[in-house]
Formats: sequence, structure tokens, C-alpha cells
Amino acid sequence: MPFTSLGLAPALARAAADAGYLAPTAIQSQAVPAVLRGQDVLGLA
Repeated sequence: MPFTSLGLAPALARAAADAGYLAPTAIQSQAVPAVLRGQDVLGLA
């Protein structure tokens, strides 16, 4: 899943790709969409 599928602004997705990140981690895949919807998120590893 590319960063663009998370709903990030194109500039942020491009910055992640330019930094060498190919895909979000599992926690990013779950947390970013919730944060963009305005929900509070607490992630534990």
C-alpha cells in the first residue's frame, strides 16, 4: 500500500517517497486515516 492510499496530501506522500519510504508501517496504515478524520489515536508497540 503506497502512502498516497492513506489520504495524505500529495506533497506529504511525495516527501515520504523522496525520503526513500516505499510503504507505511502497519501502525501508520491504521493510524493515519483515523488522525485525518480528526480522531484521537494512541498507538502502542
